[in-house]
Amino acid sequence: MIISRTPHRISFFGGGTDYPEYYLRYGGKTLGVAIDKYSYLNIRKLPPFFNHKHRIVYSKQENVNNINEIEHPSVRETLKYFNINYGISIHHDGDIPARSGMGSSSAFTVGLINSLHALDEKKVPKILLAKEAIHIEQNLIKENVGSQDQVFAAYGGLNSISFLKNGEILVEALKLNIERKNILEKNILLFFSGVSRTASEILEEQRNKTNINIPNLDKMKDLVEEASDILINSNRKLDEFGELLNMTWELKKTLSSQVTNNEIDTIYQKAMKAGAIGGKLLGAGGGGFMAFYVKEENQKSVISALKEYLHIPFNFDFEGSKIIINEPNYRNK
Repeated sequence: MIISRTPHRISFFGGGTDYPEYYLRYGGKTLGVAIDKYSYLNIRKLPPFFNHKHRIVYSKQENVNNINEIEHPSVRETLKYFNINYGISIHHDGDIPARSGMGSSSAFTVGLINSLHALDEKKVPKILLAKEAIHIEQNLIKENVGSQDQVFAAYGGLNSISFLKNGEILVEALKLNIERKNILEKNILLFFSGVSRTASEILEEQRNKTNINIPNLDKMKDLVEEASDILINSNRKLDEFGELLNMTWELKKTLSSQVTNNEIDTIYQKAMKAGAIGGKLLGAGGGGFMAFYVKEENQKSVISALKEYLHIPFNFDFEGSKIIINEPNYRNK
């Protein structure tokens, strides 16, 4: 039996530049952090005593005999990619709802890949986990997804990620002293709007408008360098990080007509009026989670102003996708 734990992420800067349509021409860059909200997968080889060969349990349960019959796209395409010829049982449990802008689908795929390698008694590099997940999601499932979520899920940590024109990916862990890291961690407030949305339509519009959006995508990429300098340069005030979040949110809203709506705008205005320095919607847009940079003395005011929305405390995750239990049981070899 394999149990894996894979983190979700908060994307701060550069989202949109991690799409191949952009970075294979201009190079992309993002900055974000993995957090201690996880996708858990329990996987084992299924003994041949049942009327079905495969069992997949998530928000629904599927009992099938052929991989092609599996409805869950990530499970179906990942099992086909690994050429799984034995019966398998997969149970998923997650801390974050799907379609909420926290990279849940990529966390699931990375965790599944990591678990299948472990089931085959292999430990693979984190970059391979990320690249295999990108390939499965973008080329096999043909989802409208970028390439940063898979990297954060695999690596964990507070990172600046470069997406090169040749398709390579470079991950730079941002090194902050403990005190500065703790202040940043404490000053990010996370709220759930209560709205789960399907990102594909929003992202399809964004990808179709890549040529039109290039100037603003360039500006969003440049903010990654500025934000990185704020974090690692102890002579700069961390409050500047919050101010940059406000700038990138204004740019993000230009990428698609569906990024924001009246409710999202109201949440943002309430938080800013209550003392937030800056913030942004996470993921493609239209709903899900919002992150705000708020100094400690203003946090009660912001939480009170957004009392009708769920406030989610969290800590940073620096481990990435991890096998937390690996016990041999039934092996069909």
